[in-house]
Amino acid sequence: MLRALILSLGLWASAPASVQAALELVMVEEAGCVWCARWNADIGPIYPKTEEGEAAPLRRIDLREDLPEDLELARPAVFTPTFVLVQDGVELSRIEGYPGEDFFWGLLGRMLEQAEGGTYSEGDAEVTQP
Repeated sequence: MLRALILSLGLWASAPASVQAALELVMVEEAGCVWCARWNADIGPIYPKTEEGEAAPLRRIDLREDLPEDLELARPAVFTPTFVLVQDGVELSRIEGYPGEDFFWGLLGRMLEQAEGGTYSEGDAEVTQP
């Protein structure tokens, strides 16, 4: 499993605490979203207990509500779920849709690794659910 590989590499072990503390994973969701429910069943209960969850605590927002003032997204979320990695409220990258547990952990690991190294380019770690 990709998640196990990422964790075994200890990608977050050497990340500065200031980088880790400033990160959040924002989940954009809406009532009735089947893929949100699947993520909630597959990942939701364990996410806060993982290294990824410690590095980027989960924050949930509703697609139909106004974007909180402390968040700055590169573009509006259209699909649910959309997972946006933010640092100090500013979007770094996103996953659109829920591609399944194995792909989710791999993509999130890549996003966190890029956040640590500060290496982002347009479209990094982006997935659209069919």
